[in-house]
Amino acid sequence: MTESDKMLVTADVYRRDEIDASHYPVFHQMEGARLFDAKTASEVIRKEIAEDKTASSESIHTTDTTKITPENPKQDVHDEVAMLAVADHLKYSLNTMVKKLFSHEKDLQVRWIDAQFPFTSPSWEMEILYQGEWLEVLGCGVVKQDIVDNAGKPDKIGWAFGLGLERLALVLFGIPDIRLFWSQDERFLNQFEPSKIQKFKPFSKYPPCIKDISFWTNEKFHENNFCEVVRGVAGDIAEDVKLIDEFTHPKTKKRSVCYRINYRSMDRNVTNIEINEIQEKLRQEVVDKMQVELR
Repeated sequence: MTESDKMLVTADVYRRDEIDASHYPVFHQMEGARLFDAKTASEVIRKEIAEDKTASSESIHTTDTTKITPENPKQDVHDEVAMLAVADHLKYSLNTMVKKLFSHEKDLQVRWIDAQFPFTSPSWEMEILYQGEWLEVLGCGVVKQDIVDNAGKPDKIGWAFGLGLERLALVLFGIPDIRLFWSQDERFLNQFEPSKIQKFKPFSKYPPCIKDISFWTNEKFHENNFCEVVRGVAGDIAEDVKLIDEFTHPKTKKRSVCYRINYRSMDRNVTNIEINEIQEKLRQEVVDKMQVELR
C-alpha cells in the first residue's frame, strides 16, 4: 500500500440545513478514505485487524444491526468477500477512533444504521446517544467503483467517511448547542484551551421568545429553504425551528403548515418588541422569497 492509497482532508462546509441545537449552515468536516488491492484486500484486512493491539473499552457500548440489502446493496462489480472485509475494516477503524476519543466517558451508547449516499454503496451512519437523542456524527461506506476507477486506481477497492467535527465536539466537550462554537462570549471561550479536553460548564441561559408562523405552501416548498430564510432574517437568534402542525384542505388539496420558532440569544437578553419586529420581517420575507400565502 502506498501513501496515495489513504488520506484525510479537513475543510469548512456551507449548506442549507435545519435549525436546531445540532445543525448550523457552516461547519467543519473531515473526509477520510483508504484503498486496498482488490485481490488481496480480505487477507490484508483480516491480518491487520487481528494484529491490532487497541484496547477495548467496556464503557462504550456499540450496536450494529445493519445488513446488506437491496435498499443498501453491494456493488455488482465488487467481490463479496473483499467488499465485506473492506466494510469490516471501515467500521473497525471508526469504532477504534471513538473508543480512543471517548475512553473517559461512562456508558457511551453508539449505534450503526443503514444510510444512502451518492458516492458510496453500501453506506452507513454512526450515531451517538447525546442529551437523550441519537446524534449523527458521521456517514461512510464502500466507495463507488467508478470513482476509484476515475482516480486511476481500477485495481483497488476502498472505503470513505465524512465526519462532522462540531458534532463530535458537542459530545466530547458536553456542549449543548452548536451555535456556541461561533460565540464570542468569554464565559464560553475561557473554559477551553488547546490540547486539553474538559467538559463545558453551563452558564445562565437567557429566556426564550416563541413565535409561530402559518402559511399555505406551494409545490416548490422545501423546509431547508424556509430555514435559510429564517436564518437570513434572525441570524443566530433563531435557536430552533419545528413543524408543529400541517393540514391539507380536502377540496383544494393545498397544504398548510405551522412552524414554531424559538428565538433566544446565546449572550444577551432579547425583548419581545425586538422579536416582534424580526417576526414581522420574516413574514414579509417568506412571502417575497418563497411565494407562499400567509394564514
